[in-house]
Amino acid sequence: MPLSGDDLEMVLRLCAAMVAGALIGYERSYHGRPAGFRTHALVCTASSLLMLVTAYEARWVNTATELVRLDPTRMAQGIMTGIGFLGAGAIMKEGLSVRGLTTAASVWITAAIGILAGIGFYLPLVVSVLLTLGMLSLFRLIEARMPTQAYYHFEVRYTPDSGMTEGTLRKLVESFGFSIANFSYRLDGEERLRRHSMVLCSTDRTGISRLAEALHALGTVHEFRIAPASD
Repeated sequence: MPLSGDDLEMVLRLCAAMVAGALIGYERSYHGRPAGFRTHALVCTASSLLMLVTAYEARWVNTATELVRLDPTRMAQGIMTGIGFLGAGAIMKEGLSVRGLTTAASVWITAAIGILAGIGFYLPLVVSVLLTLGMLSLFRLIEARMPTQAYYHFEVRYTPDSGMTEGTLRKLVESFGFSIANFSYRLDGEERLRRHSMVLCSTDRTGISRLAEALHALGTVHEFRIAPASD
């Protein structure tokens, strides 16, 4: 069966939404944010699906009389509101990391696909299912190969007579490819241990283990702590 102009327009809108969401998500993934490539692509495509329900309402709702006017989009609004609570339950925070964002987005877009099935928009339904499967599987492979920035909370303590200075510490950290932000100063207790806290950023995820080994080998470092940061 040949596709009509409206059918092609719906497919174009779905693909445009997926590409737009993926581009924005890539920027978030690159900066190490938990809601990234696939999550943004899924949410943007789901929003496009729901707008198709409204934009092409005349294709699936019989024209009402002047005495009775229907607003079937309210049902879609109610469904998506309820699904939002279900998706929120799939998001979990474990320590400094966030899990379940992509699962929540996939639940949301599945609800949108169900709405398309209910109103009989079979072509957008098939296209959206294929796009969703592609985003969840193919995009996973792309996301795994994308260069991304990793963030770490770094704390280090050393004695004043160790010979370690702020400049020496900065050069050591930067030699492993890290940039430094939020550098802070603190003097601890009667031992007067100097403590510095900072946030490290790098696209090389192997650098953190090499930095830890270098700090461990230094006799001047009293204590250090490195922990991944999710945001």
